[in-house]
Amino acid sequence: MIPIIKPFLPPQKEYNSLISKIWENNWLTNDGPLVKKLEFNLKSYLGTNNFLFVNNGTNALMLAIRALELKGEIITTPFSFVATTSSIVWEHCTPIFVDIEQKTLNIDANKIEAAISDKTSAILATHVYGNPCEVEKIEAIAKKHNLKVIYDGAHAFGIRLNGKSIFEYGDISICSTHATKVFHTTEGGFLVTQSEEVFKKLESMRNFGFKDSTSFSCLGINAKNSEFHAAMGLINLKFQSQIFEKRKALTNLYDSNLFTEKLPLESILDKEHRNYSYYAILFESEEMLLECEKALKQQQIFTRRYFYPSLANSLPYVDTTNELPIVEDISKCVLCLPLYFDLKFSEVNLICSIIKDVLVNKYQKPSICL
Repeated sequence: MIPIIKPFLPPQKEYNSLISKIWENNWLTNDGPLVKKLEFNLKSYLGTNNFLFVNNGTNALMLAIRALELKGEIITTPFSFVATTSSIVWEHCTPIFVDIEQKTLNIDANKIEAAISDKTSAILATHVYGNPCEVEKIEAIAKKHNLKVIYDGAHAFGIRLNGKSIFEYGDISICSTHATKVFHTTEGGFLVTQSEEVFKKLESMRNFGFKDSTSFSCLGINAKNSEFHAAMGLINLKFQSQIFEKRKALTNLYDSNLFTEKLPLESILDKEHRNYSYYAILFESEEMLLECEKALKQQQIFTRRYFYPSLANSLPYVDTTNELPIVEDISKCVLCLPLYFDLKFSEVNLICSIIKDVLVNKYQKPSICL
């Protein structure tokens, strides 16, 4: 069996060695020494300031919305994981979907202004598959209309743009460090903000809103993470360069197999800023996708239609009235292939051969986009 994802696990002895310190300190949670060390190391690794480790990426989004005191409507993308939209609704705001850009699959910055109303308070955009959004255009729009900007960077760990971390953009950027991500802490996430004032607010909100041991500064929740999760992150970070290199090699092998004369390809993954978090292919039709998905599954190879269906027409708690033709078309035709550290090169070759067999034998010379 070849799964769609398999989390990286570091050498057990190294993890156990670090875990033993938890027994020595008898400190399991509540901003312990391993959490503090992980925050310091990640700030250094990513080149960011005002960094806060939390229990998951979804709570990071909710904290970001609450810390910026957003109300009314938030413009966002219909092509993302459900948490991007559900966090908006959970915080009693209304998501307003804007269609996506065909090459990057990110929110189309050129269509944002048309969706702004007197109720709009922010833009929440996702760096899909690690593709950086058009941050300069989004920032200019936000300044013009006095809006806040949040970036969902769940896929974007390690991405740099214009010489700095992708998380340095926006009023707040968040990342997930869930077990499925290119860097993980088993469960977890983090926030980065450019504002010292917002950072102090987030720090308090993460811990029930405590100002000190006897008073509160704001409404908060319990979004702290544990020493066990921090230990996993500290060990995994030591192997991050190896993880990137292996995933890069696997990605290059996919590319060399699928970029052929019989399978003309057009890139939707930003090759300059890749972090090799996903390998997504865009088929010419849903029929082609389903045929390949079926053939792969018959060989116990599992893929994922990430993201299908689009959030615009699949959530019972969101009303969508505007037409979004690009996302409705593309979301039916995107398939993510297996990509993880332990994946074998021979397995990539097998996956590609199955896809090529289906498309060449049944469809002759189809158009398939990577």
